[in-house]
Amino acid sequence: MTLTVLEPEGLYPDTTLDREILGPGVRILQGNAKTSIAELPDDLLAEVDGLMTLRMAVPAEQIARFPKLKVVIRMGVGYDRVDRAACAARGIKVCNVPDYGTMEVAEFAVLLALSLRRGLILYHDTQRGPDPARWGVMPSPLHRRQEVQTFGILGLGRIGSAAALRAKAFGYRVAFFDPYIPNGWDRALGIHRARTLEELLAQSNVLSIHCPLTRTTRGLIGEKQLRLLPKDAVVVNTARGPILDIDAVERCLRDGHLAGAGLDVIPVEPPSDPIPGLLRAYRAQEDWVRGRLVITPHIAFHTPEAWDDIRLKSLETMRDVLVEGKMTNVIPPESD
Repeated sequence: MTLTVLEPEGLYPDTTLDREILGPGVRILQGNAKTSIAELPDDLLAEVDGLMTLRMAVPAEQIARFPKLKVVIRMGVGYDRVDRAACAARGIKVCNVPDYGTMEVAEFAVLLALSLRRGLILYHDTQRGPDPARWGVMPSPLHRRQEVQTFGILGLGRIGSAAALRAKAFGYRVAFFDPYIPNGWDRALGIHRARTLEELLAQSNVLSIHCPLTRTTRGLIGEKQLRLLPKDAVVVNTARGPILDIDAVERCLRDGHLAGAGLDVIPVEPPSDPIPGLLRAYRAQEDWVRGRLVITPHIAFHTPEAWDDIRLKSLETMRDVLVEGKMTNVIPPESD
């Protein structure tokens, strides 16, 4: 029986690697959709057994248009763009690619923290333009030696673990909170386990977010939680924007409770009206935010090698699950 796999976004110029990985019994179709699966015709979707998507959402109304669909591969770590309840109701397996970009995102998270904590962003911002700051040291609550700080990690999965090792190498004391990690993992990494989120926050001079976006993590870090951080803490988010209340970050930066923030993700991407106040202030280079805030457009994962991994590991996962019947990277329906 011939199986059919669809890449609706037409991401790659040819299907040579697809054929090599998936084998001769799989037909590969490439769509030309720009923004949504809704752009593709019903007769094309009617043939599809496996779907691989990078940027596009897979909502319930689109899942209903795939009568033969068996497997959805979300070509990345996060899987919140796929309606997993609708898939589960049909017995469709949903998979992610958890082992790409691990090093890149972990490094970027630590880089954001270091660039803020060691003043790189502060001096970069204030030495530019026609009226630079004076040539010399600028006192700031941002500046701290790593060895006297705790680097707190929320979510100790693959990326969180990689971030822990990198932060530890720079001299930070590293602590984490993750109720799903078995006992002993902290001992293996040589880091400290917090029993509760509140316990982690109370000790974190840097809070780095690495948990997936689920029903339980959406809005997990709001103003109440940010104010549990020690004064002059820095918060870093390279996971998913809706986990962190960006308006609360603005309030805590404005009143000085937070010394800085580094955000690779925001709640709505790309940003659309109404633009969050924090992003407006950042774009306008308002004085109160200069040197204290870094915002990047969800690119922490980006290297050419990571892009190669996305394609290869997505295809390998599709082969394992659709062709060979394995459970590689299948997300359990109850994991939210």
